[in-house]
Amino acid sequence: MRILLTGANGFIGRYLLARLAAAGHEVVPAVRRPAEADRLLDEPRALRVDFNRDVTPDAWLPRLVGIDAVINCAGILQRGRGQSIAAIHSDAPKALFKACEIAGVNRVIQISAISVAAETAYASTKRVADDALAASGLDWIILRPSLVYAAGAYGGTALLRALSALPFAIPLVGSGEQLFQPIHVDDLASIILAILAAPQLRQRVIVPVGADRIALKDLLVDLRRWLGYPPARILSIPLACVKFVARIGDGIGGTINSTALRQLEFGNTGSFEEVVSATGIRPRRWRDVLLANPAQSQDRWHARLYFLRPALRWAIAATWIASGAIGMLDRAALAHAFSAFGFALSQPAILFMCLLDFLIGTAVLARRRIAVVAALQIATVALYTVALSAAAPSLWLDPLGPLLKNFVFMLAVAVLAAVENER
Repeated sequence: MRILLTGANGFIGRYLLARLAAAGHEVVPAVRRPAEADRLLDEPRALRVDFNRDVTPDAWLPRLVGIDAVINCAGILQRGRGQSIAAIHSDAPKALFKACEIAGVNRVIQISAISVAAETAYASTKRVADDALAASGLDWIILRPSLVYAAGAYGGTALLRALSALPFAIPLVGSGEQLFQPIHVDDLASIILAILAAPQLRQRVIVPVGADRIALKDLLVDLRRWLGYPPARILSIPLACVKFVARIGDGIGGTINSTALRQLEFGNTGSFEEVVSATGIRPRRWRDVLLANPAQSQDRWHARLYFLRPALRWAIAATWIASGAIGMLDRAALAHAFSAFGFALSQPAILFMCLLDFLIGTAVLARRRIAVVAALQIATVALYTVALSAAAPSLWLDPLGPLLKNFVFMLAVAVLAAVENER
């Protein structure tokens, strides 16, 4: 079967792409960055799409030529720079579904969310697309999975691992009694493969869930044990405090935000037996999967680096911004300091240096072109180091190590660049 898979570069999409290809299907990824998806295939065939702009059936019709089925995995938790949650969850999928009707591509599987009734932009926009697909004449299936986890971690699952790995205590949202029925991504993929192989299974909403109902606090304790860390006390965080932190997250980005909190409070459970009876697939038990897939050192690194990475980003950015701001406030003093080392810098040159520091700091926070920004930082610090070494080699013997610290800073920049890209 030739399948158009949207969101193939995402957390679920990557695993699903691999399983579909292994099952003998010809998968055509439809993604914003085709090169990333093509690296996972034996031959390049990914299509470039943009759910922010492809909101008419005409945009999708050429992409449906020769397609037998469509699986829509595209989604974001909340809007971001250049990302419209309404376009990605509602407008583009509706256009895609309409194009499928026109092109005669009847088999459509929509990956939605278990909490579509929650009062969030994420849930309501997903629900609009679900309703549009359900109103069509296509052979549709809408899947609303609970928490999906895998060998790797991204977004909410990465946050849960990080919380479980914190030293001294495991923080909980309120009492930690919020329930999940986590389903492994391989079991979700098996459900999708079963649906594709069963044309009689059509026009149904299925809620893929695991066999176990696990409270949040037990889930975190299990993850900590799986990572190999000793037991830690449970620390209940008042909901008001969590909401305050979530509002900060709304502004600066990240997985701790108001949308994620409301989705958590809504609930993430369903009927396990309905999944089995509908698809014939029995998703595995949560602890059975953990036992069969022991954590490795890279899992522990990822969990412990989860909160350290943004801290390092902000520390590096603050260093650059503060350097530029302090220099701007007293350019005469900065010029005098340079003159002490034999550098006679003009005021325009001083201004340029301060602006460069400030712009580098803001670029670090923007998290765009990570490798380029890292290279610019290292080159700038190296240039400062070489120039000062030539002008005042005695600085290498200074007990405070002003030049030695530059190597530590450059190494920190390189480490951040290595772990900054989440995809």
